[in-house]
Amino acid sequence: MTQKAQGLSDRLCDAADNFIKHIGHIVMWGNGILILVIILQVILRYGFGKGLVMLEELQWHLYGLGIMIGASYALVTDSHIRVDIIQAGMTQKWKNRWELFGIIFLLLPFAFVIFDKSLDFFYESFRVNESSDAPLGLPFRWIIKCVIPVSFALLILAAISRSVRILNSMLKGRSDGNR
Repeated sequence: MTQKAQGLSDRLCDAADNFIKHIGHIVMWGNGILILVIILQVILRYGFGKGLVMLEELQWHLYGLGIMIGASYALVTDSHIRVDIIQAGMTQKWKNRWELFGIIFLLLPFAFVIFDKSLDFFYESFRVNESSDAPLGLPFRWIIKCVIPVSFALLILAAISRSVRILNSMLKGRSDGNR
């Protein structure tokens, strides 16, 4: 790969990573809102004996939003969980190969299947304007179901970006004579 092509791929990866980080920073504010909703629900339930189903469901939705979007953010910022015991004795070359293997053969197939299946799941919820089964629950359940394909699309984008960066690193090492 030429240096010009590597520069272009690095810029595309930077743009994708920055986009995911930007979304992650926006969604992070949901955690502050989640804390406030939890505090309010605890005060209402234990202080006044009247918890609200709507607040309980909002907690689940905000928590789910943070976890789902947080997966792609963690991959981009390299703060995701690994089994470091496997990589502990590896050289950087083998760490790159191991991570690339995990992305290509484990993460991407899983993410593609979930993304594909979640589109119908979301569409059907949107089509019938699904809402909570609880009488005083949240309406528009399709909004939270929309997070599933969106978050997995972001995860796929993050995984592709990470793979390209690893491949560039491996190719750069080869061109420098480090094999």
